[in-house]
Amino acid sequence: MSFSRQEEEKASTSCKHSLPPSFLLLRAVPHGLPRCGRVRGADMDWGTDLWDQCDVIDKHTQAGLDLVERYIKFVKERTEIEQSYAKQLRSLSKKYTKRGSKEEQECRFSNHAAFQDIVKELNDYAGQREVIAENLLTNVCGELAKYLQDIKQERKSHLYDAKKAQQNLESGFKHLESTKKRFAKEWAEAEKASQQAEKIENDVNASKIDVDKAKQHLHARTHAAEECRNDYAAQLQNFNKEQKAHYYTEIPQIFNKLQDMDERRIRRLAEAYCQFSDIEKKVQVIIAKCLDGISAAGEKIDGKQDSLLFIEQHKSGFERPGDVEFEDYTQGIKAASSDSSLNPPKVRAKLWPFSRKHKTLHAEKQRPLAAEDFSHLPPEQRKKSLQAKIDDITRKLNRAQEESEALEKMKGVYEHNPELGDPSTLEPQMAQTAHSMGHLRGELAKYETWLSEAVGGDECAVVNNNNNNNEEDDTQHTRVTDDKNHHIQNIYTEFDYEFEDVETPIGQCTALYTFEGNSEGTISITEGELLSIMEEDKGDGWMRVLRANGDEGFIPSSYIKRSS
Repeated sequence: MSFSRQEEEKASTSCKHSLPPSFLLLRAVPHGLPRCGRVRGADMDWGTDLWDQCDVIDKHTQAGLDLVERYIKFVKERTEIEQSYAKQLRSLSKKYTKRGSKEEQECRFSNHAAFQDIVKELNDYAGQREVIAENLLTNVCGELAKYLQDIKQERKSHLYDAKKAQQNLESGFKHLESTKKRFAKEWAEAEKASQQAEKIENDVNASKIDVDKAKQHLHARTHAAEECRNDYAAQLQNFNKEQKAHYYTEIPQIFNKLQDMDERRIRRLAEAYCQFSDIEKKVQVIIAKCLDGISAAGEKIDGKQDSLLFIEQHKSGFERPGDVEFEDYTQGIKAASSDSSLNPPKVRAKLWPFSRKHKTLHAEKQRPLAAEDFSHLPPEQRKKSLQAKIDDITRKLNRAQEESEALEKMKGVYEHNPELGDPSTLEPQMAQTAHSMGHLRGELAKYETWLSEAVGGDECAVVNNNNNNNEEDDTQHTRVTDDKNHHIQNIYTEFDYEFEDVETPIGQCTALYTFEGNSEGTISITEGELLSIMEEDKGDGWMRVLRANGDEGFIPSSYIKRSS
């Protein structure tokens, strides 16, 4: 098959014009391609509007992931601040929480108790700060970190798909370029063979064999060029189809997935932003209660009630000392040397409430412990302490009675139903309970007796003092004054541990060391001195002894050796 020159030029021109002017790498595409028939005003998306901005999309999505990481780090640092704040608040609360019986006694006053309530509320407030820190760490940092790992993997997968699609398009374009070059080469060879055949055919000296041979060569080259042309045209059609699918289907789908991923990231980050506030809002109710508790602690303080409570705690019940009597020594010199009972020696009562001096630390350590009947206390405080002891013994006695009744009922059940248990096994426990009840009853009777004496003695003191204040006769005034001074002396000497009752010694002992009795109720002894034991050590480390000169008082139990 032979081609005329016009047909060859037409074919060559048609092939050249059928090729695209250029093939852009990666994201390039001819500018004249249609935009999928989009209507202006429709929703925009990355796949349609950012089809050629892969690098920009890559950087944008990476910046979004970096923001999530920064927010996680921000919340962690906030959590550390909350934990440190809560720790410091707890340390502060622990530091100012009162401990010990003395401090607990002070808490009976409303202003002291209110301060302790504030300390407790502050400790609860610190607990709520810890809750905030824990929830931020778990619900925000923990969950967001897991989500970040998932979204990183998803982004990596989408970008890999985009890269793979771009590599496939580039491979197809390279194959198209190879086919195009082969077609151009074969077409050039066909044109050269056509020119050679025409030259030989016009040569008058050429033989018929040479002409036929040139035509056959032209035919072969033209056939090869035609095959390359058809192959190139098919390859071009296939590449254009792949390129259209790449830019209108694959890349838009991948970019839209990246857009959906980024929008989901933004929504999840927005939720985390809200959680930053919501977590604290959830505990605001409890925090408000803590703050209300602090305000309530301040409002319930009652200064007047604290003053009354202070009076009740420390009221002694003593009467104020009477006037100091004038002693006329000009008339009493002779009387003082006689043994007449008409002018008894006048003894001034101790002014202990006003002249009591602070003892040294050594003296405080040597001071005897409190007496069992609370006789070391002022009358009012003694009555209150005795009443409190009676109430405590009464409660213990009631519990013991309830326990005894329960044992009796259990014993009756065992007697009627031997399979449930042996009644004899309850006998030791019942005997112990009965012994305990007997001991408690004895203690109760003892303290009730002391309380009766304390109440009666106080009433007599008040009556005597009122009678003394009403006396106006000069002769009776001296007698009544002596009686009042004698009464006051009796009250105050109670704190000197002076034992005026005649008692029988319960044993003899010898002093191993010298002891200086500097505190109230104690006496001094010398090494090797023989002493009479008047009262045994009750477990407090002190015992009462009597010296040969009649002095009586407490000494340390470890300072003596009993005589056989």
